[in-house]
Amino acid sequence: MAYMEETANFRVSINGIDVAASYSERAVNEIFLPLLRRLTALQREKEKRILVMMAAPPGSGKTTLCSFLEKMSSTDEEVEPIQVIGMDGFHRRQEYLLSHFIQRDGKRIPLVEIKGAPVTFDLQRLKESIERVASGEICSWPVYDRLLHNPVDDALQVNSKIVFLEGNYLLLDEEGWRDLSSYADYTISLTADEQLLRTNLIDRRIKTGVERERAIRFVDFSDMPNVRLCLQKTKRADLRLQIINNGDYRLADEPAIVE
Repeated sequence: MAYMEETANFRVSINGIDVAASYSERAVNEIFLPLLRRLTALQREKEKRILVMMAAPPGSGKTTLCSFLEKMSSTDEEVEPIQVIGMDGFHRRQEYLLSHFIQRDGKRIPLVEIKGAPVTFDLQRLKESIERVASGEICSWPVYDRLLHNPVDDALQVNSKIVFLEGNYLLLDEEGWRDLSSYADYTISLTADEQLLRTNLIDRRIKTGVERERAIRFVDFSDMPNVRLCLQKTKRADLRLQIINNGDYRLADEPAIVE
């Protein structure tokens, strides 16, 4: 059954920020619903918890999309409800980022100035937690609060048959990170135009109370290198989606529509 058009409008609180999103009816009916049905079939076939990893660059709206998929799955009797968790809860704490440094462009800078880069996450702790989730264990999971600027430990209990883990670097093809996807039963990647991602990141930072010029400086210095890293070094996923514009998607392997 096709999803009703009005259900594509969605509001949710993401990391302490209220977010409104709209998804095209085509994306909902031709991509999202078939995906949820595919994952339901996979879980029933394996007869155990399955772990789905969604990797996407900063500013792609992956967290909001996963929350929307979670809502869809809870209102459709034909699919297994999914539970969404994120890797953002494994950010190093603000105190750590302020007191540890890295060399960039010949300068020694505190890690807080590049917060969101792979080096600012506790990779070992993330891997250990992923192992527990993949094993089917009922376990706790942290979340990140953008207004507190810190993770909140034990905020969620992971207990579902289908768990969606979303994050920027889950499919990153670099030392230490490239092994994470071995725990996944299914992988998804999102890609988008670099300029669209930059605009989204600036807007998101302004919503946290940062004035526009300062937001632009931070995004260009800190976020955009991470965007390019994800666009260039994300491993191939089972399902690859391209964001055409905010709220509309196509399969990345399909030819682009030329008007």
